[in-house]
Amino acid sequence: MQSFSNKADIADEGVWPIRRRRILDWLVNETRGERFIDNILVDMCEKLLAAGVPVARATLHFRTNHPQWVGARILWKEGLAEAKIDTFAYGIENTPEFLNSPVNAIHQGSEEVRKRLEGTTDGDEGSFYQELRDDGLMEYMAWPLEHTFGKRHVVTFSTSRPGGFTSEHVDFLRDLLPALTLVSEIRLKNIMARTLLQTYVGPHASEQILSGVTTRGSGATVGAAIMICDLRDFTAISDLWPRDDVIHLLNDYFDAMSDPIERHGGEILKFMGDGLLAIFPLAKETACLDLLQAIREGQKSMAELNEQHVRMGREPLRYGVGVHVGDVMYGNIGSRTRLDFTVIGPAVNVASRLESLTKEVKRPVLLSRAFVEMAGCAQDMDSLGTFPLRGLGEPVDVFAFPERVAA
Repeated sequence: MQSFSNKADIADEGVWPIRRRRILDWLVNETRGERFIDNILVDMCEKLLAAGVPVARATLHFRTNHPQWVGARILWKEGLAEAKIDTFAYGIENTPEFLNSPVNAIHQGSEEVRKRLEGTTDGDEGSFYQELRDDGLMEYMAWPLEHTFGKRHVVTFSTSRPGGFTSEHVDFLRDLLPALTLVSEIRLKNIMARTLLQTYVGPHASEQILSGVTTRGSGATVGAAIMICDLRDFTAISDLWPRDDVIHLLNDYFDAMSDPIERHGGEILKFMGDGLLAIFPLAKETACLDLLQAIREGQKSMAELNEQHVRMGREPLRYGVGVHVGDVMYGNIGSRTRLDFTVIGPAVNVASRLESLTKEVKRPVLLSRAFVEMAGCAQDMDSLGTFPLRGLGEPVDVFAFPERVAA
C-alpha cells in the first residue's frame, strides 16, 4: 500500500478545479432533488463512465451516530443499477481486517491511498487487495471526505483498466472531491438527524418533528390502544446491584418488551426509568390485536430472561402492564425551550392506574373493558370485576390475561 501525504505528490492542491467539467456542475447544481447519497453515487459513477473515466467500483464509507452501527459502506460496481449498503456493528474498528485496511489509513491521517493491483501481490494474498484482484481490478484509490468539525469519511475508486488510472483520470476524480464532500455531508447530516430522532423519540414522532411540528402545543387528537409497562422492585435492585449490572438488566428487560411492540407496529414514545409508554394507533384496524400479540411475545421473552436469572441465582424479574384504549392528545408538551413529543389525556391515565393495580391484584397484565370489547377478546380473558381507580370518577371493569399464560 502506498500512502501519499506530501502535498508535492498531489497535483495543484491550491487550484480547484484543475479543469471544469460537466459532472461538477451536475454535482453542485443538479442533485438538490435527490435525497439519498447512494443514488447520487450510482449516477455519478455512470456519468464518470460516460465521460471516459474507467471506474469499475466505487465506495463511500461513513461513520454514523447510530445505536447499533458504527458505520456504513455504500458500494457500487459497474453494471449495478443500485448501490449496495452494508452496515457495520461496533467492534469492527478493533479487528485486524479494519486496522490494516486503507479506510483506516485514511481515518488515521493519510491524504491518499493508491494501490496498483496487477502483477505482483506484494505479500498481501488473502487480503482486501487480493479480493479486488480476484474481481479483475487493476488499481485502487482512496481519499478522505473532510466534513465539518473534523469528521473524516472515505471515498474510493477502482478500475479494471490494464495499467490502472491515467494521470488525467486521477485529476478528474480529484476534482470531484470538494463537490462530493459538500453533497455527501448534507445527505449524511439529514440521515443522522433522522436516525437520532428515531432513536430517541420513535419513527412516527420523528417524522412529525422533521415535517415541522415543532411548536409547543402542536399536535393532534388520535385514537390509540395504550400500553404502560413497569418493572417491579427496581428501586431495591438499583440500590443493591453494581451500576453496570443494573444497566445491563434494564437493557435486557426493555429488549424483551420493546422488540415485540415495534415488530407489531406499536410506537414506544418514552422510557421512564424502568417503565415504558407505547401506543398502537387505531388508524390500523388490527391495532388492538397487535398490542395483545406484542404483550404475549414480550411475556415469552421475559420468561426466557427469567430462566437466565434463575440459573445465575437471581430472583425472577416481575412487571406490570396496564392496557386501555381511547383518544389521546399526541404532540408537543413542555416549556418554551424544551419540548417532549408525547401523549396525554384521560385514556393514558386509565392505562397508568391499571398498571399500578397489577401490584394489588397480583396479575401482571390488566386490561380495561373498553379495550377487550374493541379487541373482541373478552372470552379469552379473566374478568376480575370492577375497581375504583385513583383520581378517576367512574370505576372500571378490569380483565386479566388467564393465569395459565401469565409470566
